[in-house]
Amino acid sequence: MLIYKIFLRSQWDAMVQQGETLGAPIDLADGYVHFSTSAQVAETAAKYFAEHSDLVLVAAQADDMGDDLKWEASRGGALFPHLYRPFRMSDVAWDKSLPLGASGHIFPEGVV
Repeated sequence: MLIYKIFLRSQWDAMVQQGETLGAPIDLADGYVHFSTSAQVAETAAKYFAEHSDLVLVAAQADDMGDDLKWEASRGGALFPHLYRPFRMSDVAWDKSLPLGASGHIFPEGVV
């Protein structure tokens, strides 16, 4: 199953350069890297990235993260994937730009 992480372009560029990341400031504060499922990612984009146009959507295989990935209740009681280790480039299945359109972010076909 693919799970998704949204990055500001500068955060993504830093991850590519460093080979891994502990995430954005919210991830560092919470102690894990936040991910969303395909059913959750559009709401995540709208809630946390509504004003951002230069984003990168990154997909990762949940099964490849093993026991470091925990499914925990969050927004509305829904289970969200949380990674309790650095997110590594080797975890990335693909990355794509996530542009902002007139009515919200434009997701790649098949994601939402």
